[in-house]
Amino acid sequence: MKKLITTLGVALSLCISASATAKDNVKVGFVYVSPIGEAGWTYTHDVSRQYLEDKFGDKIETTFVESVPEGADAERVITQLAKSRHDLIFTTSFGYMNPTLKVAKRFPNVKFEHATGYKRAKNVSTYFDRIYEGRYLTGVIAGHMSKTDSIGYIAAFPIPEVIRGINAFTLGLRSVKPNAKVKVVWVNSWFDPGKEREAADSLIDQGVDIITQHTDSPAPLQAAEAAGIYAIGYHSDMSGYGKKAHLTAAVHHWDEFYADRVQQVLDDKWQSQDIWKGIGSGMTRLAPLSKDIPSDVVSEVNAISEKIGKGEFHPFTGPIKNQQGELVIEAGKTIDDKTLLGMDFYVEGVEGQLK
Repeated sequence: MKKLITTLGVALSLCISASATAKDNVKVGFVYVSPIGEAGWTYTHDVSRQYLEDKFGDKIETTFVESVPEGADAERVITQLAKSRHDLIFTTSFGYMNPTLKVAKRFPNVKFEHATGYKRAKNVSTYFDRIYEGRYLTGVIAGHMSKTDSIGYIAAFPIPEVIRGINAFTLGLRSVKPNAKVKVVWVNSWFDPGKEREAADSLIDQGVDIITQHTDSPAPLQAAEAAGIYAIGYHSDMSGYGKKAHLTAAVHHWDEFYADRVQQVLDDKWQSQDIWKGIGSGMTRLAPLSKDIPSDVVSEVNAISEKIGKGEFHPFTGPIKNQQGELVIEAGKTIDDKTLLGMDFYVEGVEGQLK
């Protein structure tokens, strides 16, 4: 059974059930930072929410609240879900981290899963996929498909997650074209189609011939389609918004992870943990590749992907230099997870300043 909540006002007026959830049933809530739409970050989570309903049937009831701002509004929504006897709540944006922890402290019997964060508690887990692996692969594709060696990158907020993606993409790009450049424009929003389109148009005016993004809407792809250049989507397959422009996308796949966590709640085996899996587990994937990509490039990308999945290659393997040309990782060595999770520098080849 699905309970649909489309506005914050309705979300805050959820009724509190007086009956306890049967131990063979689970009530699961999702908090989304942007509209569900038909592509993007929130869309991928909601696809997996629907997968849960199909998989568990009468054993599950799901609730979602979309377009919840990070901050005080998020805390109110998460609180109301906890009061409404949800057993498990997924909070799916980085800025929900502290609100999730505050609410979790007041509701120790509710289990929380926070996407992209790094703070945990006895009843708060964290999860993300190693999407930087997919980013590297899309960079390789861009290197082969660009004629100007100038790529535009539209970014949301200057946090390690986003910086890591920019760097991984640039490393993949420069593995093919050592002198290629990535021009970054920050829009300071996860989802703002107007700002994203303006940023894309600005980059196109600067001569880039491929656009990629770490934002939620397909606006950058639409700008690329209108300009007759290529684009690489993010979060989900965005090809429906620009069939000629879309080369591929680095995408998240949450189905099995969400199903495992729900099953653990049903079995009373859920424990707080940190999950960070990638191509090898299937949590990180590429959208179908454009027919414009030559077959030899497809074979190269597939071979690199297989090596990443088997642990035979890591995208952040040295030698790696920072934006200033200083060596930060020696040849043959790999950046450790702690550094990746706190990444606060650009690699060589990225243009622009961190804000």
